[in-house]
Amino acid sequence: MICGEAMSAVNITRDILHRQIRDKRALGFQRFHHVTDPFIKRLGLEAELQGHTGCVNCLEWNEGGDLLASGSDDQHAIIWDPFKHKKLTTMHTGHAANIFSVKFLPHSGDRILVTGAADTKVHVHDVTVKETIHMFSGHTNRVKRIATAPMWPNTFWSAAEDGTIRQYDLRESSKCSDVLIDLTEFCGQLVEAKCLAVNPRDNNYMAVGANGPFVRLYDIRMIHNYRKSASQSTSAAVHTFCDRQKPIPDGAGQYYVAGHLPVKLPDYNNRLRVLVATYVTFSPDGTELLVNMGGEQVYLFDLTFKQRPYTFLLPKKCQSSTDVQNGKTTNGVSNGMHLPTSHLRLAESKICPGSGELPPHLERIKQHANDAFARQQWTQAIQLYSLGIHQASHNAMLYGNRAAAYMKRKWDGDHYDALRDCLKALTLNPAHLKAHFRLARCLFELKYVAEALECLDDFKGKFPEQAHSSACDALDKDIKAALFSKTEIAEDLKANSSIRFHSFNRKESIPEDEIVLRERSFDYKHRYCGHCNTTTDIKEANFFGSKGQYIVSGSDDGSFFIWEKETTNLVRILQGDESIVNCLQPHPSYCFLATSGIDPVVRLWNPRPETETENGRVVEDMEGAAQANQRRMNADPLEVMLLNMGYRITGLRGVGPEGSDDEDSSEGQVQCRPS
Repeated sequence: MICGEAMSAVNITRDILHRQIRDKRALGFQRFHHVTDPFIKRLGLEAELQGHTGCVNCLEWNEGGDLLASGSDDQHAIIWDPFKHKKLTTMHTGHAANIFSVKFLPHSGDRILVTGAADTKVHVHDVTVKETIHMFSGHTNRVKRIATAPMWPNTFWSAAEDGTIRQYDLRESSKCSDVLIDLTEFCGQLVEAKCLAVNPRDNNYMAVGANGPFVRLYDIRMIHNYRKSASQSTSAAVHTFCDRQKPIPDGAGQYYVAGHLPVKLPDYNNRLRVLVATYVTFSPDGTELLVNMGGEQVYLFDLTFKQRPYTFLLPKKCQSSTDVQNGKTTNGVSNGMHLPTSHLRLAESKICPGSGELPPHLERIKQHANDAFARQQWTQAIQLYSLGIHQASHNAMLYGNRAAAYMKRKWDGDHYDALRDCLKALTLNPAHLKAHFRLARCLFELKYVAEALECLDDFKGKFPEQAHSSACDALDKDIKAALFSKTEIAEDLKANSSIRFHSFNRKESIPEDEIVLRERSFDYKHRYCGHCNTTTDIKEANFFGSKGQYIVSGSDDGSFFIWEKETTNLVRILQGDESIVNCLQPHPSYCFLATSGIDPVVRLWNPRPETETENGRVVEDMEGAAQANQRRMNADPLEVMLLNMGYRITGLRGVGPEGSDDEDSSEGQVQCRPS
């Protein structure tokens, strides 16, 4: 059931009439109906483009969308006519190893192509004459990504595993490049830059992904102005031996991270599970940043309405009692736990309770979600609650119920999402009993044991009738046992604070500036689950649609996944490769998708005719596929290798079909069912 306003917003008959009457409406019509839900449901394989003899590691549309470029392990680049399904140009790039990135240079008439490869080189080609016209060799390790910007048609950038971002200007006569950002100055010699992207609406901003959970956003203009000013003042000023020039000026960098990952990192490292940003990209309007986090999930960050992580990221010694009570650290940065000024005490407030009655159609959705919860179909329940929250974002009960489903499913990151939902529910309704208890449980599961005890004590004081319930007693026992265990190893932790952001390698020292930037990181807005990204470090995730209505990502199981952006619900899985789907590049203006992976082909996907009933590429059991990928992500490296070789493995280490985290299933009187 759709309300009248929503119906009027998608009145396609009216839009067609306006397009016919006013030609200037044609572009708006095309953008609005670029990618729609019926198109997604009919998406299927149109063609396979054959021509490469190795894995196809990169794809790129030209600005007009009538050409598609691909690069491969065979060291060749091919320019395709995607609509006629044929090769237009094939050229050997001169690289001596796998090509990982290919880009058309803006405003070059689709004549200039830039490639980066594992031979550490960046080459510039004139595809009309099939010649390599520039060869750059500044990097000392594999080049993983190239980025361009329409505002600077002669300039481009590269990210490489030597930890540097280099800038190139084809107007300069020299065959050298400048280091724009050197991550080794912040993260040590082991850091590897994996991906980068330039904001399409403001080309001054560049996102950089590397190994580790943090994604960095830089202001290129600020960096250039700072270095220009510094070079001009060098000759005029007298410097002492102790003077140190900052590589990046204050304010030129911002960090983004999923709030639970820095604390989770030691556990992942112990299990040889690597976190690395394999792809970053901006939304079409430049206000959001999408990150495919290798070893984890896909995350969406809001660059306009930024939010701090909902976790305690600073050690206690850095906080005075006054600062803690105000939710601030001594340097003015929020400590991340967005709670009222009474620290963890969630007292009554004047905030409107957010538990009013739902409209009939949303009440039905909530009931369907509750039924799915009762059947222990956690993912289905989460998706239904998310659908309700999307339409009723101020209903505390929906947030509280979704938190319960997250806590039951226990996939990676679910407890942190549950914590966020509990805090949202308590903001809307401070008297929400179940949300308050679930918050204490989430804090415990996320290893914030002292905070969990404080939250539970506050819960007992606020709801004395629940103070001796079986669930309350069980959680109290678990927390106190964990605190006792923690005191035994306190001396070991004293030398290396486990909460504060620290180096990924104990031998590497991290500058104080870098620590501050990490502590000031911004949290994600949405999280997308179901795919698996552990085997390759070039796996992409992209916005699909002129307004970025959908999110697409490749996966280690040979499929690609499509989610609704705002609800985060998984809506489609298609088999895109015999092994792994790495690349997904949506067409700039049509509902048309190019994918590639381990197979030596490029596959093209578009909505199939309604009369075409068979679609052998559709994965019908989406929940089963998502659960299998959770098991795959938590398998040890040898098991993953065997899985990728086609072996079937049952009973992967310590992981049931519901994920990796552990949670006491006893909920007693407090949390026996959703509201």
